[in-house]
Amino acid sequence: MAITQAMCTSFKKELLEGIHDFRSGGDTYKIALFTSSASLDASTTTYSTTNEVTGTGYTAGGNTLTNVNPTTSGTTAFLDFADTTWSSATITAAGAVIYNSTEGDKAVAVLDFGGDKTSTNGDFTIQFPTANASDAIIRIA
Repeated sequence: MAITQAMCTSFKKELLEGIHDFRSGGDTYKIALFTSSASLDASTTTYSTTNEVTGTGYTAGGNTLTNVNPTTSGTTAFLDFADTTWSSATITAAGAVIYNSTEGDKAVAVLDFGGDKTSTNGDFTIQFPTANASDAIIRIA
């Protein structure tokens, strides 16, 4: 199995259909963590519990994300999420899925951590990249 970082293809189509609302007070987005046994890539369409991590301090479905309203710079639109932490967690994860829990758990993006990342009774934090036209987690150029 493999985890390959990508913006989900179904998400791109759903943007054009007006399904996702990233505005403050819009849809609820979550991030779920997965083991290296997961098979996740651009073809991922929805959140599933298959090969989701288990452990102390982690609840199935993951954490709710706080989104930062979409903005633009030059000809690029982008958005960001606030970093999220599982506190006092004992888990091992190789990747994650960002998904829209308001709209039937539709997948947005797959994150590949480049190998197993572990916390042992400590914080497991997802730190999102800088919110700008070159680095933001979701960018449309």
